Amino acid sequence: MFDIGWSELVVIAVVALIAIGPKELPGVLRMIGQWMGKARRMASEFQGQFNEAMREAEMADIKKTFDDASSMAKDLSPTNLLSNLAGDSVKQAEEAMKIDQPLMTSKESEAESNIPAIEPDAANTTSPKLPDAKAS
Repeated sequence: MFDIGWSELVVIAVVALIAIGPKELPGVLRMIGQWMGKARRMASEFQGQFNEAMREAEMADIKKTFDDASSMAKDLSPTNLLSNLAGDSVKQAEEAMKIDQPLMTSKESEAESNIPAIEPDAANTTSPKLPDAKAS
């Protein structure tokens, strides 16, 4: 705290002995000790109150985090989870259909309606036959 060495303390003690006198010096030192004790007690009390306030603030933050987590856990019940998933998938499908629909002018839509639909040939839809494993 203070940068006072032994030599400075000796000088202060000699000046105090000369100024106060040898008779009064023990009473003055006792009074200085009591003041120092009071100052230390006040400092430790302040520090304790400060630490207590910090702990309370941390506890309030932890409680808020816990309350948020518990409310999220309530939202994750099986019935809520399934209904949320079903509702979300329907919304996503609707949005995808809105995005995928091309914007056509009236001329393009007329031209598209005049194009005949191509149907797959039933004869070409057969799958190739694989050789029998027993025949080889």
